Amino acid sequence: MKHYKFVVFVPKSHAEKVRAAMCKAGAGKIGNYDNCTFMSEGIGTYRPLKGAKPFKGEKGKIERAKEVRIETLVPKNKLKQVVAAMKKVHPYEEPAYDVYELKL
Repeated sequence: MKHYKFVVFVPKSHAEKVRAAMCKAGAGKIGNYDNCTFMSEGIGTYRPLKGAKPFKGEKGKIERAKEVRIETLVPKNKLKQVVAAMKKVHPYEEPAYDVYELKL
C-alpha cells in the first residue's frame, strides 16, 4: 500500500490535540505500533491580511509564533480522513501542511 509523509505546523499549545486527532483518523501506524509521530519546535511567521481572522496577531503585522512541526506516515486510504481530522481541531483558519509521496 502507498504511504505519504504528512507534516503540519501547529501552535505549541495545540500540538497534542492535533497529533491525537491525526492518529485517531489513521495516521502514525508502523508495523505493530501506532501513534508514531515526530515533533520538533520552531518559530513560524505570518502576516494576517485584510479579511483574515487570525488565531494570534494583528492584521498587517508580522507575527512570530512558537509552533510544533508534527510529521507522521499516512496510508493512501486514510489521507483524506487525516487531513479532515487535523483541520477540524487546528486553531488556524489556514493551517500550513505538506503531503509527500513516499517511494518505497
